[in-house]
Amino acid sequence: MKNKDCVLSKEEKDELANLYNYYYNHELIQKMKEIPMHRGSNCFIHSFKVAKLAIKKALRRKKKLDYKSILLASILHDYYLYDWRKDKSLLKNHATNHPTLASNNAKEDFAINDDVSKIILSHMWPYNFKVFPKSIEARIVLVADKNVATIEALSFKASKERRIEKTIKKIENLFD
Repeated sequence: MKNKDCVLSKEEKDELANLYNYYYNHELIQKMKEIPMHRGSNCFIHSFKVAKLAIKKALRRKKKLDYKSILLASILHDYYLYDWRKDKSLLKNHATNHPTLASNNAKEDFAINDDVSKIILSHMWPYNFKVFPKSIEARIVLVADKNVATIEALSFKASKERRIEKTIKKIENLFD
């Protein structure tokens, strides 16, 4: 989906909302709730926070962007489905290996296109310096991911359950 004036038409907004809700409610995506993330967050919450921020950042741009790819890559960028904290052998290379695993899982489970795959593969730059984010869409997802991860990493772990519930309510209504 390309947009010239950065204002989504009703049809484009509806298409993105339907896509967002499809993934938000998908049973495979729900498994991401079981994967711990930064300080009291989980992979599901993290990914949908990234999606929300990335779409907001994309809508502020003055260029044609592929909002659908931004949304899909944001949701699926950490679709690796394992807890690297439980297996210390995964910890060492997690930052550089998980984008490939997430991309492969997304290709297998959701048949994503090459643009979405490239965004997912580059979201850990500069940690994975070999995969530079070449598109504007990839850089938007990268920055949104870094922003959300930093905020999560610096947050307090106290009242984890309440914070998770509050966050889920915020991300549920991105397109309302």
